[in-house]
Amino acid sequence: MEKTASQKKKDMIRIERESVIPVLKPKLIMSLANLIEHSSDRAEFLKLCKRIEYTIRAWYLLQFEDLMQLYSLFDPVHGNQKLEQQNLSPKEIDVLEQNFLTYLLQVMEKSNFKIATDEEIEIAHSGQYLLNLPIVVDESKIDKKLLKNFFAENPQQNLPDFADKYIIFRRGVGLDQTTDYFFMEKVDMIIARFWAYLLRITRAEKLLSRRSSSRHTKDPKKDDEITSEADGEEAEDLYVERIRLENMELSVKSLLSKTTIKEPTFDRIIVVYRRASTKAKEERGIFVKHFKNIPMADMEIVLPEKKNPGLTPMDWVKFLGSAVVGLVAVISSLEMPNADFWVIIAVLSTVIGYCAKIYFSFQQNLAAYQNLITQSMYDKQLDSGRGTLLHLCDDVIQQEVKEVILSFYILMEQGKATREDLDRWCEELIKEEFGASCNFDVDDAVGKLEKLGIVSRDSVGRYFCVGLKRANEIIGTTTEELVMRAKQGKQGNSS
Repeated sequence: MEKTASQKKKDMIRIERESVIPVLKPKLIMSLANLIEHSSDRAEFLKLCKRIEYTIRAWYLLQFEDLMQLYSLFDPVHGNQKLEQQNLSPKEIDVLEQNFLTYLLQVMEKSNFKIATDEEIEIAHSGQYLLNLPIVVDESKIDKKLLKNFFAENPQQNLPDFADKYIIFRRGVGLDQTTDYFFMEKVDMIIARFWAYLLRITRAEKLLSRRSSSRHTKDPKKDDEITSEADGEEAEDLYVERIRLENMELSVKSLLSKTTIKEPTFDRIIVVYRRASTKAKEERGIFVKHFKNIPMADMEIVLPEKKNPGLTPMDWVKFLGSAVVGLVAVISSLEMPNADFWVIIAVLSTVIGYCAKIYFSFQQNLAAYQNLITQSMYDKQLDSGRGTLLHLCDDVIQQEVKEVILSFYILMEQGKATREDLDRWCEELIKEEFGASCNFDVDDAVGKLEKLGIVSRDSVGRYFCVGLKRANEIIGTTTEELVMRAKQGKQGNSS
């Protein structure tokens, strides 16, 4: 496609490829099995896949049980009762909660969740999508000791400024789009642009910029805006376009017509925090909340303990405009030679009534926005607490199984391979067979295969696998298979 100099920069967000294999395990296994030519080998491969899954699940069972037992002590609903039954000292409870967070972060890492950094949060907050009222956290309602103590003992790189109060884990990226008239939002945007113009011509903008310069030393979006000429560069990363009202040219036609806006989403978000203790009660509960498909610009909806939103620029203009109109009307009435007292009362009543109408309209809009937040939370919150942890544990197993099966299949088909070749071939197979891309975690996969005893290395470090039948013999019959055989035998006898 030919590119001209008149093309404008697009608002693009560059996102690193993640290690999550975006293919369902049953589909992955059946697709690989169908690529095997001989039916006998296909049957052995399917048996091996089951044995690999059963074995990996057994490996993680004890670790997951420890995690769930620890969380039962810090469950916000019933945790306090269990802590009281244990008769533990405060120091012992502190050790247990730090152990829980250690296990939790290990599971998060295995599930390929990453802690959102300040730069990612700033990019997300640099625009608006469907949520237009400012939303902030009421920090007085959030504990600041739990996470601060944990990260003091377990330092991590690129922690956000709010990491002492809550952590936001994110994984995966999608795209959400909405088509609507957005009439009120467009009017609000016009007012905001007019206000910015007034600040420029009155030079008040410089005074305000000095105050905010210390906080905004860098515009993160500038690193993420690429021209169309950059298409194809850095193919290893994913570029997602952001289409927002703020960047559109508004006219009478666009004001009265439908508009489509697009926003990248975080496919999964998990928020961890603890509420602040009060004089009457010491809080020990740890909240773990799980969300899906959260637009980056509306990420405020997942924040814990939110304050009620305030007025928008459009609301302020309405209030100030009404006050100015009322003041001018009253002064004009007083300056008339035959000022009528009842006329002045009528003007004041009209202005006051209009201001009241604006106020109640704002309250109605506020309720509507709170409704939007509540609805979004209801639609987008997957689970919380124990349900989230169970989901994470299963997620770890599914990913590990897919990595191991895919690596074994490649070695079975290609023969010997270096780590780099195996990594590249796995990624190519995912791309060719499933039309998806990921940053394959080859080290974890071959580590599991070596632990299973079905993959070894030769004298020069190349990986190679045993045959399918031999692999099944090495792993052996699993407990799950024995249970299934016993169950089938019992059903056969009863029939």
